[in-house]
Amino acid sequence: MADQLYLSLWFPNFRFDALPEKLVSVMRQFALVSGSQEAKRVAAASVYPIGFNEAPTYQRLYVNDDRAEDTSASIIENAVAEATEQLHDDMAYEFEMRWKLWLPDAGENHPTRTEVPDPDIDQDDDYAALDTLWKLQPATVRILGLGPQFDDASFEQNGHIRIDFGLDTPWLAETLDDEDLDEDAAKYIQQNVEKLLAFTLSVEKNCGISSRLLWTESGEPLAQKLIDRLQRLN
Repeated sequence: MADQLYLSLWFPNFRFDALPEKLVSVMRQFALVSGSQEAKRVAAASVYPIGFNEAPTYQRLYVNDDRAEDTSASIIENAVAEATEQLHDDMAYEFEMRWKLWLPDAGENHPTRTEVPDPDIDQDDDYAALDTLWKLQPATVRILGLGPQFDDASFEQNGHIRIDFGLDTPWLAETLDDEDLDEDAAKYIQQNVEKLLAFTLSVEKNCGISSRLLWTESGEPLAQKLIDRLQRLN
């Protein structure tokens, strides 16, 4: 079953007024690892009061394509400065960014043999083997800075900054049946894992954190789930 994947970050001697600076630092590492121009811009920003169930008091969606005359507001530093202009210790500041991960294209398969059926071979046999088509697809990542009084001081468990990667599907391909988990699938999963680890290690090296925790909502370690999944190839 798919599970939510998070990365929690804690900083030594953390001061709340340093939160914007720390957010910018983490978001820069995400942009560097992601590589694409789109990943260097913020897609949306929201500010939540008191707890996760409250409606946002601030929200902005950014247009970063050809429709926009000016995209400077979505630059990381500008977006963070605007959303955190007034810091309140009972609020959380969330920024959506996007990167591209390999994902199986749901419902799309392509023949492993020829596109034109051989008249001398039964068509059912000719199309019996179908490969899953994998594509680089955009995935949303939410980077959240937590005030010390937000959600009953949940930063102690969630981190001063929490990164929400969404469902762990790109790293486990649980939408695929075991028979579709072939060597090609393992290659794409590995590339996704490498990108996740590159971001995690880049943050550890460059953002001055004191500790980090990669965790899932169920509490089951991602590493063990990945090992169990890929062992089915053997």
